[in-house]
Amino acid sequence: MQSERLRLRPWAEEDAAFHRRLWEERDPRVPARRRISADGHPTLADMQQWLRTYRPEPAPGLCVVELRESRIPVGYCGLVANSVGTPEEPELAFEFLRAFWGRGYATESSRLIVDRAASLGYDRLASTVRAWNAASFHVLDKLGFVDTGERERDDVHGDSVLMRLALR
Repeated sequence: MQSERLRLRPWAEEDAAFHRRLWEERDPRVPARRRISADGHPTLADMQQWLRTYRPEPAPGLCVVELRESRIPVGYCGLVANSVGTPEEPELAFEFLRAFWGRGYATESSRLIVDRAASLGYDRLASTVRAWNAASFHVLDKLGFVDTGERERDDVHGDSVLMRLALR
């Protein structure tokens, strides 16, 4: 999949350092299990192992987002199994290196994924976002996602808000 500026491609084992860098940059409000621990886990070797065994489900899975001309990886975007819905309603997920925030890459790559999901026959998508993540809400709003009013309370990391997008 590609747009004028971006190309989305499958993960490769060589993306381990890039993937770890994303984890290193995560906001401290993100749950500890999704950040680099004090003892350095997941390690680069852990990331390489994950990439060796990653099988994209649901289709198209998570893709590396890279700049089309330079092939520099800037983030990821794709579909993951929805923890609050059904297999027929995958969740849109995206994350970008901070140096590439504010350039429209999340919206542009997410549009590619939304279009792909529609072509694969999905009727709707979900996305869960921490209540403090205004930038992600902005992206989802531009894509047409709506707030369902459903919340998962988390006094430590911030509540998760469930958003949905009807594709048909």
